[in-house]
Amino acid sequence: MTGTTEFREASCVTERFEVDHPILKRMYSLGGDVEERTGIYDEWAGNYDRDTVEGLGYVGPALVAARVAALVPAATPVLDAGCGTGLVGGELARRGFTTVDGVDLSPGMLAVAREKGVYRRLARADITRPLPPSPDPGGYGAVVCAGTFTAGHVGPEGLGPLLRATRTGGYLVVTVLTQVWERMGFDRRVAELTRRGAARPVEDRADQTYHAKEHVTCRLVVLRAA
Repeated sequence: MTGTTEFREASCVTERFEVDHPILKRMYSLGGDVEERTGIYDEWAGNYDRDTVEGLGYVGPALVAARVAALVPAATPVLDAGCGTGLVGGELARRGFTTVDGVDLSPGMLAVAREKGVYRRLARADITRPLPPSPDPGGYGAVVCAGTFTAGHVGPEGLGPLLRATRTGGYLVVTVLTQVWERMGFDRRVAELTRRGAARPVEDRADQTYHAKEHVTCRLVVLRAA
């Protein structure tokens, strides 16, 4: 890993809802103990891609990468926040992006992401805190986050740091699980950031396919950093 950052405990939202699939039950019912959550993802890292992409039909990474590719040139520096095993990085690489950095809580997930060879830098970081700056002049032209704004994970407090990591005029592209959009206050946080002049809403697509095999949906939200 090139580039490191001090690790600080992330906040966790424990909002839950009922699902039938055993993997989704586990994902969406994680508690507030950061070491327990990180340990679960460390153990899961080796099977994560198979379980989510093949088992659940997880298409969030492709959804985000396609939107980024439509917004900015492939030469744009991108930060993948909550990068996990590198699914978004892989989708961006398939679309020609070559300057992608990633941050995540789980060392096990980062190790799998590193093996894919699609990231310039990887670091362990809490996305609700200030993030490692881009080494590129002007900073990141796009910051993406797929699969993190969901039940049992990170709440709307994570949007602010992601926007601050985005250069002025750059884009923040995120997925938010449909069931928690209003319940956890993501709608109110986006409105607040807009009122404060920190962001300009570009797009909000409701009911996007997220886990195709389980009929789970998300919102695809695009904000422009002001």
